[in-house]
Amino acid sequence: MSGGGEPGDDAGSAGGSDPVDGDPDPVDEDPDSVDGDPDLAPEESSRVPKVVAAGHINWDVTIHVAQLPEPDGETRIERLEQSGGGSAANVAAGLVDLGGQSVVYGSVGGDESGALALRELASAGVDPGQVLVDADEATSVKYVIVDGGGELLMLANDGANESFTAVGLDRDTLAAADHLHLTGQQPETAAALATAAGEAGTTRSFDPGRRVGDREFDAALHATDVLFLNDREADSLADSTDIDPWEPEDRVVAIKLGREGATIRTPHGDVSHPGFDVDPVDTTGAGDAFAAGFLGAALRGPEIVDGGFSHDPRDYQVPLLVGNACGAIAAETVTARADLSWDRVRETMGESPESDLLIEVRV
Repeated sequence: MSGGGEPGDDAGSAGGSDPVDGDPDPVDEDPDSVDGDPDLAPEESSRVPKVVAAGHINWDVTIHVAQLPEPDGETRIERLEQSGGGSAANVAAGLVDLGGQSVVYGSVGGDESGALALRELASAGVDPGQVLVDADEATSVKYVIVDGGGELLMLANDGANESFTAVGLDRDTLAAADHLHLTGQQPETAAALATAAGEAGTTRSFDPGRRVGDREFDAALHATDVLFLNDREADSLADSTDIDPWEPEDRVVAIKLGREGATIRTPHGDVSHPGFDVDPVDTTGAGDAFAAGFLGAALRGPEIVDGGFSHDPRDYQVPLLVGNACGAIAAETVTARADLSWDRVRETMGESPESDLLIEVRV
């Protein structure tokens, strides 16, 4: 299992890809091209990725019920949890869990919920020093209602989570980072941050979330190296822009397929994996955990990121496996903020997960 674009998104359809018209037939790579027992835990001497995650920082109230009530109905609350949330904050915390360094950039209100969100991020090892506190707005609070099957609905206010702008991020912080990960935010902010990162030589990824078809994200989309989408968002983007996520021409696209895993699309081919069999209790944040796992693995590989993200699909076998494992861990976690670790990733993978990889290379 993998997850959706913003916390709470779930997805579901799948597959490899057909060769582009006029291209040679795809090459089906031997699934055993990944080591039989991939050494996922990084060596102590390996690079430690430094990431700025920019976007939403929320406070989540997660309510578990046996089933959602009918209109005018009532149901019993079986469990209630409060925790930090928001796509940028979730990815930043996940990267730290996997041994990376994270700075989160976004905005919260000058209220108790904002203070709690920042305190929790700091406790998780994320640097919240760049976060804007907007005293005139309330922190965005999301009420996530989860039924007995792990399906959910969400109630939210925008609050202060898009009060920040690109000019508020310290340029030295951005220049010192290896990577900028963008999530939901004002389109002009995303575009300006992506441009600044490009000027600093920093690689960029973008997970625009469920509003990708409704907001003018074109500039930010074209400025990013890696896009994270679920299948519905990928279809929406293909319909509303000149970018076809299923057959990208100049970037890498990670398409999350919910219970059916994920597929990584590149200009030179694809690699897909069906995910890991879990019993979901709450899919909130599963897509953010996937992004954290994918980036946490990919950014450590010089063959992937030196000189920009590789377009060889074979380079994304391990990042895809790690992303799917992290998404599965999050789906088994009650709140949007899963505790990720390399030990949990290996445990979730089990024996020889690479045997299910489907790799197609277009020459």
